[in-house]
Amino acid sequence: MMQQNPKIAILGAGLLGGSVALSLRKHHPGLKVSLWARRDQALIKARNLGIEYTSTDLKEIVADADIIILATPVGVMGDLAEKIIAIRGDDKFILTDVGSVKRLTHEVIEPIISLSKAVYIGSHPMAGSENAGIEAARVDLLDDAACIVTTTNPELENEIKILTEFWESLHCRVRQLTPEDHDYAVARISHFPHSLACIGAKVGLAFEDISDLAGGGLKDTTRVASGDPVLWAEILLENRDALQRSITESVYELNQFQELLKSNNKPAMLDYLAEAKRKRDLIK
Repeated sequence: MMQQNPKIAILGAGLLGGSVALSLRKHHPGLKVSLWARRDQALIKARNLGIEYTSTDLKEIVADADIIILATPVGVMGDLAEKIIAIRGDDKFILTDVGSVKRLTHEVIEPIISLSKAVYIGSHPMAGSENAGIEAARVDLLDDAACIVTTTNPELENEIKILTEFWESLHCRVRQLTPEDHDYAVARISHFPHSLACIGAKVGLAFEDISDLAGGGLKDTTRVASGDPVLWAEILLENRDALQRSITESVYELNQFQELLKSNNKPAMLDYLAEAKRKRDLIK
């Protein structure tokens, strides 16, 4: 890591911000981990979870941090980055985030820090829940989760190594991608499945009086549709270009599936389902 005892600042006391803080407390009990939020109500909950260093004073939290993690909605990251640079001046530190899109964060944050000694490298731990808020934070949320690290600057090898080791120390599996490749990848493996879950909930429960008959299949395939609509509306629209590719492909697949039903073609249906099973079994 950056030094023997780096100081970590987390901005945003939600599910991911809280879970990162809890994981750091577990795996690195000697580190100073500070948590910032706009409202003290969230920090009271954080302190009840055992996260000791909290404040609504941004300067107090980021003043001497070696790694600053933005765990806020993407839409406010630019404003926070400007405030952080104003506080830190010519200090050198790593700024990262846990946002679900990366082209936008790089486009917004990189110009802000371009004249400073700070470096920005994107991070996206692929860990979450349909539940939101600090009260949903879990110490094991990051365990064995994939974490995508993104950069547009190939000269940041040392900083990428530091950040990779940071996430690996929290038991994440780290992979480096460009911001563009990240957004197209997560459109398929995260944002598209969330869209399908929402569509499944609307179609499957079009008649609400049958909801008590739903079994594990509907519950499993629509679970994430219970996520925060405000958060997910932002995510889906921010990655709308990449997501529309997957949506277009899914329309084609639905038409193919419907043709199999219309033709009553059992061998073709078996082939289709077998291929779908093979694809699904790639996930370990």
